[in-house]
Amino acid sequence: MAVEPSLSPRSPASPPRRHVLGAALAVGAVGATGRGAAAAAAGPVAARERREAEPGDPWARVLDDADPVWRRLPAAWHEAPFLGNALLGSQVYAEPDANAVRFTVQHSEVQDHRPEFGALFGLARLPVGHFTLEPAGRITAVDWRLRLRDAELTGTVTTDRGTLTVRALVHTSRSVLAVEVVPSAGERAFRWVFHPAEAISPRAAFKPAPEGYTGNPPARIEEHTEARAAVQPLLAGGEHVTAWRERTGGHGARTLYAAVVPARPRRAVRRRALRTVRDAAALPYDALAADHRTWWHSYFRRGFLSVPDARLQRFYWIQLYKAASAARAAAPVMATCGPWLEPTPWPATWWNLNVQLEYWPIHGANHLELDAVTRALGEYREALSEQLEAPYRAGCAGIPRTTDRFLRGGTAVPGGGYPVGVPGQDPPAPEVGNLTWALHNVWLTYRHTMDEGVLRDVLFPLLRKAVAYYLRFLERGPDGRLHLPATFSPEYGVDARDCTFDLALLRWGCATLLDAARTLGVSDPAADRWREVLARLAPYAVNGDGFMIGAGVPFAKSHRHYSHLLAVYPLYEITWEQPEHRELIETSLRHWVGFEGALQGYTFTGAASMCAQMGRGDEALGHLRTLLDRFIRPNTMYEESGPVIETPLSAAQSLHDMLCQSWGGVIRVFPAVPASWREVRLHDFRTQGAFLLSAARTGGRTRWVRVFSEAGAPCVVRHSLPGPVAITDGHGRPLPYEESGPGTVRLRLPRGGTALLAPPGERPDTRPAPVTPDGPAPRWGLPD
Repeated sequence: MAVEPSLSPRSPASPPRRHVLGAALAVGAVGATGRGAAAAAAGPVAARERREAEPGDPWARVLDDADPVWRRLPAAWHEAPFLGNALLGSQVYAEPDANAVRFTVQHSEVQDHRPEFGALFGLARLPVGHFTLEPAGRITAVDWRLRLRDAELTGTVTTDRGTLTVRALVHTSRSVLAVEVVPSAGERAFRWVFHPAEAISPRAAFKPAPEGYTGNPPARIEEHTEARAAVQPLLAGGEHVTAWRERTGGHGARTLYAAVVPARPRRAVRRRALRTVRDAAALPYDALAADHRTWWHSYFRRGFLSVPDARLQRFYWIQLYKAASAARAAAPVMATCGPWLEPTPWPATWWNLNVQLEYWPIHGANHLELDAVTRALGEYREALSEQLEAPYRAGCAGIPRTTDRFLRGGTAVPGGGYPVGVPGQDPPAPEVGNLTWALHNVWLTYRHTMDEGVLRDVLFPLLRKAVAYYLRFLERGPDGRLHLPATFSPEYGVDARDCTFDLALLRWGCATLLDAARTLGVSDPAADRWREVLARLAPYAVNGDGFMIGAGVPFAKSHRHYSHLLAVYPLYEITWEQPEHRELIETSLRHWVGFEGALQGYTFTGAASMCAQMGRGDEALGHLRTLLDRFIRPNTMYEESGPVIETPLSAAQSLHDMLCQSWGGVIRVFPAVPASWREVRLHDFRTQGAFLLSAARTGGRTRWVRVFSEAGAPCVVRHSLPGPVAITDGHGRPLPYEESGPGTVRLRLPRGGTALLAPPGERPDTRPAPVTPDGPAPRWGLPD
């Protein structure tokens, strides 16, 4: 049986200890299982009797509790249920001005291929289309539930003629949308209709298009023996194809199967789309769903987190669902909207903050199988040099602010995109440091896995080139310091010499290269230059309001971006644990967040993480509550003129930062827990050093901490346990340790070793368990 390539190289229940880039490319196929056939024999009516959380299964309990519900028909994408597998994405909401339900069909690899019009037009993501479920009667009500654990939408559509019972999924490894509908007698005449979208950059509805740019020709609807197909020709050549068909089953069920295949040079995409639908439709819905559900159940069991704030805990688990719906290592790096393309001025991948924030939570949540950034930067590294201006390509690399899935920015045409900046050029250039910042994400992957393949094959060679680009422009000033000419702090709108954003990234880059060279045993001829930069680079410009944008440019207007604060977070170069910097950090944070007017959602996730570094859990929680109250939509999506996926995902990382931090070689357990959170549980939380941390807090006190070492790296734990501590191995035997500070121990853990920290004489139950919520909270979705 032919199936789509799997996006997951192996079950997420057993993470690979090998080169992440290699794992991303080693994709396999997933087929139907015997369990699926057995489930199909029970029939769709029996299968519809869904079991709730199994007693004693903590994952089932927290996920069932987090399921969003809809008691009224969502009117738009930001209210809607969403399904996806990082390639194919679908959202479900009311068809505007019609008695129908829309199921969108979008694909993260469907884009235009005209680089002469830039990343935002000529290489933009292109809309595919949508299906409408058109009932015989007038829609009067819906009752839906997005079952996170199964990644499946279930429920009913009620009309004045009867009901339509619906189940829908986007299969985790096949690019197939499957929607089973069981109609009552009065609704047997319902129908499906496909509506191709106009294949034009969504940005054209918001911004003037480059001269000469037009949309692509209309799609052609074709009838084939086994299915229908919408063939979308492209002016650049080739076509993408959407294919679909229905299968009729027992109990009156009718199941729609739909697939999208993007344009691929010299490949018969029409035949592939038809084959994908044919093979999927050979299976009843439950047989198709069997391995899909198994994958998702295993995915969630990679880690566990529970806090007493029910609203925030539900939000968190929805973000983990969203992350795996939008990201896989073998998929494109997430565009700003994920796989769910809607009207937006941002139909590309954005590298001056969005990508970085999108992928931060995958590390602590123990989901490195979602890391597309490491894979893409390694696979398309040649593009990172080719897009620099010709004099700088040799030995240097950079990335434009916006790219397509191949990391191409396209030709620099007015309004078409943003090239890599050249320091000192006039007029002000777009950002220079985007690649260096993106490589910080790769460094996080290395640090959380200790996989030297990532360090050797991706991080070191690319960071060397990114830093080399900076070094081409450093100038020695009369003060003996090394200075940068004018560069551009992301989105502030004014260029500045010795830009704080760039100085922070350059310092981090040089220090990381020196560390990497030592780890890899490399004697690099540029090492002396990196040391000189660290010794002589110009200091950050500061004034009475804290960090400035750069030399002579104060932070003097409301600004959503924390580009000028990267040295504090996420780089942790200037930290709260350095007393001499506390006043500067506090002044800068207060000035930034207090400057109302242009603040947006990710302002408050950044502020929450900085407060967490300061150990201020109540303030961090306050910023997250501001985010949820002011910016997050009913389905946990977020928008700024269009869908922007990074902010809710980064809020999950802010929660991580409140519960565990591992920067600077120290694992900090419960560093910023709000005073009202008397109970907290973590299980298999991944930290730097490739440790899996589990811990429990009850009665407002840490009760035990367990650390498992995957790599045998040095282990220092600030455990937050009060009073005396006994440390034992996985067999209950005492482990030697050293006190390295108040409440901090240094352990010698070999690869595969475990340490349990608890009060003497106690044998805690270390199994994961949900904590007691501190009060009722409405579900996400439209529960009213």
